[in-house]
Amino acid sequence: MTEYRHVAVIDIGKTNAKLAMVDMEALAEIDVRTTPNTVLDTAPYPHFDTDRLWAFILQGLAEFQAKHGVDAISVTTHGASIVLLDSYGGLATPVLDYEHPGPDALAAAYDAIRPDFVQTGAPRLPMGLNVGAQVHWLLESQPGLRERVAKVVTYPQFWVARLTGIACTEVTSLGCHTDLWEPETGRFSPLAKQLGIAEKLAPAYLATDKVGSVLPMLTRATGLYANTPVFCGIHDSNASLYPHLLALAAPFTVLSTGTWVIAMTIGAAKQPLDPDRDTLINVNALGRPVPSARFMGGREYALLMGKDRVEPTEQDIADVLDRQAMLLPAVVSESGPFRGRKPAWTVEEAALTPGQRAAVVSLYLAMMAETCLSMIGARGPTLTEGPFARNRLFLDMLAEATGRPVLLPSGSATGTSIGAALLTRGAGAALCDKPKAHPSLGTDLAHALQTYADTWHRACTAQHAAAV
Repeated sequence: MTEYRHVAVIDIGKTNAKLAMVDMEALAEIDVRTTPNTVLDTAPYPHFDTDRLWAFILQGLAEFQAKHGVDAISVTTHGASIVLLDSYGGLATPVLDYEHPGPDALAAAYDAIRPDFVQTGAPRLPMGLNVGAQVHWLLESQPGLRERVAKVVTYPQFWVARLTGIACTEVTSLGCHTDLWEPETGRFSPLAKQLGIAEKLAPAYLATDKVGSVLPMLTRATGLYANTPVFCGIHDSNASLYPHLLALAAPFTVLSTGTWVIAMTIGAAKQPLDPDRDTLINVNALGRPVPSARFMGGREYALLMGKDRVEPTEQDIADVLDRQAMLLPAVVSESGPFRGRKPAWTVEEAALTPGQRAAVVSLYLAMMAETCLSMIGARGPTLTEGPFARNRLFLDMLAEATGRPVLLPSGSATGTSIGAALLTRGAGAALCDKPKAHPSLGTDLAHALQTYADTWHRACTAQHAAAV
């Protein structure tokens, strides 16, 4: 296996794009360039400004080469996007912003041809969040597009194709609720044939595959070394998961917290998933199915706490546990495991102090996370990363409600850019940088949290029964 010291990572998020230089010895970003990922609200529909992004990428690569030397390139992007290329390798149509509601206009026609959840692990989502719905709408609404399309590539691999001239798709992006991939069989779904693109879908690679080298014209334009290797790239959530795949033995679960709280479990107990409760099957960098669930925990925290970002005291926590003061789901009812439910407090909300409120909210979020873990058959420790990893009460309740250890990142070798850079080490790589364990509790507090968790579950069941 070749070791690359300096890996340039093209990291395109939905809101911002980044070019990061990763030092593989330190596993750290040593140089970063950022720019907004703008959406052009112009004809034929809202679309990403890929020309501006390409200019940003080339300029950043040239600067990195002059300053550090670029030994390899990897790519990670947001999901829910796909690119239709013409016979010259250019865009057959602009890259649709997946938040555009256009595909909803043909929802009934699309629903008639899309595969079942059992086959693809992809729940039905609005707008263009199902890539298959995007392709269906584009082919039906854009005159002459079907004839112009020569190749179909996933979004990270669009940038790989621009760098190398080689068209491919990749399994983590195909497994991101596209409807186009079967996670269990590792092949394209029948939808590709239904859409008429089966022969145009570029071959599927693993994220760790080296696709090719930078085109000669780009080496001249940027100063990059001749034959600079370009790796296939990865969907951003799976880029964050990848370092943990290298560091931990199954079974374990990664709980990524932010606006969305996403649970991704490795080595899960086999059980059916319910798409109506926001579960799905992702595909990891090794091409294997990853049962997943999610809810908008960060959004709920912001709605509930506003500007009162206080830490509950030990007395606040004791008061809440003694009174069994609870919030029942769901604060954001459009998604998550309790979709359609209305939130309910078991105590007078206005009577809570800010600290007590913070305690109830932390306990609520932990129970929502525990529900997600239960739905996907999670086993083993739960590695929690993101803002909630700094919330002690959330972590305490998560450990007690699940009855399993909670782990925390060690502080290095995390993030999308680092995960994408690690792809250059190949599928057999390993990390010795292990996470640390969240400390266990005393008997009294542990028992109080377990009692609270049991009561919360019973109250949720009663709430649902009363609403039916």
